Parts: sequence; C-alpha cells; structure tokens
Amino acid sequence: MTEQRDLSIGEVIKVLRRDFPEITVSKVRFLESKGMISPRRTDGGYRRFDRTDVARLRYILGQQRDHFLPLKVIKSKLAAWERGDDPHDPAGSGGSLLEEAGEPIARADVLRRSDLRPDQLDDLVAHRLISPLPDDEDIFPPEAGPVASEAKRLMDRGLSGRHLRSIRLAVDREVDLFRSVAAPLTRVQWLGEGGEHVQDLLLGCADALVGIHRALLLASLRGELRR
Repeated sequence: MTEQRDLSIGEVIKVLRRDFPEITVSKVRFLESKGMISPRRTDGGYRRFDRTDVARLRYILGQQRDHFLPLKVIKSKLAAWERGDDPHDPAGSGGSLLEEAGEPIARADVLRRSDLRPDQLDDLVAHRLISPLPDDEDIFPPEAGPVASEAKRLMDRGLSGRHLRSIRLAVDREVDLFRSVAAPLTRVQWLGEGGEHVQDLLLGCADALVGIHRALLLASLRGELRR
C-alpha cells in the first residue's frame, strides 16, 4: 500500500473547500497561530499537513460552522474528539453558565451560516425563538447561531415559527421549574465562589432534562411508526 503523502497548505485548501467554501490560507494560518493545529515544517520552512492535521482542521471548521463555537471551547473538545469520544455539546457552555457560548453574531452572519431566508429569521424573532440584543436589532447573542441552524432543518420540513414557538414556551416553563429547585440554595447563600453549586445544580438538571426529552420523543416517534 502506498503511503499517503503530506499536503501543502494550498492542497489542504483544495481538499477542504468543497465542504468549507470560505476556507482560506489566512484562516489556516490563524488557526495555527492559536494552537489549534501544528503542521510540521520542512527544512525550508514550508508547512506540511498529514492526514491527522486535515481531519483536525475539518473538525474545527465543522464546529465553527455547525455550532458557532468559539475556539477556546473547540480546543477543549479536541482531546475528547481525538480519543473518539466527542460528547454532544452544541451550546458550548464549557461547564459554566456565567460564560458566553461565543461571540455575538451579526444578522447577516446568522443568515449566511444557517441558510435561513430573511423572512424565516424574522419569523423566528417574532415567535421568540431568537431575539436580537436589546441595544442593536442587527446583532444576536451566540446561541442564535445553533438555534437558527436547527430551526432551518425543521423549516425545510414544513414547520414555521408559529409551530416552533411551543419549544420556546416549553423552555420558559422548564426554567421556572429549575428556578424553584435552585431557590433554596440561593436563600441559604450556599453559593461558593461564583455560584458554583447553583451552576452545577442547573447544568445537571439541564442534562437530565435533555436526556428525558430525547428518550420520550424517540419512544413516541417509534409508536407513531408502528401504527
């Protein structure tokens, strides 16, 4: 079997461009400067990328495109990914509710990355699935990215913001439920530095809720298919 040769940076761009049309040499160099990739250098100083480097780049770019995650969160997930253990963490919370899931996103970027039409984004805003920042209606919080991308998948299947509003209402009810769970800790001021106990409690509740919701939803869908 012929051993696969390493690629130049230009060849890497060609390999990745079909899935990531906006990839550029500058982008690859930027990711290297941030410690996200470490291609070897030839004696002449040229970068050479092996198969692992290309796969790592593909993972990083996919996390940015599909989940709008900041580099510091992606970097923390890379070790798990390289072990073949990549937990589903679209929110990119990094384990802290006090940290933003990424940078605010311009309306144009939400549209471009999610493939939503402007009227579809307006529909999601009208039904509170996504809300712009209070001081600028053209800038959205980081969670708007993954919400828009997932909403696009549902809208492509015939749903509208009116249908998806039930998700927003359900989340509001769940937050009220968790608020009542956390209230006793707040009253006795059992917070520790930065409120770690309350954060752990709420994140644990959120994880449990996601697991229950997925299990019940799949069970109900299986029931529908058997009818």
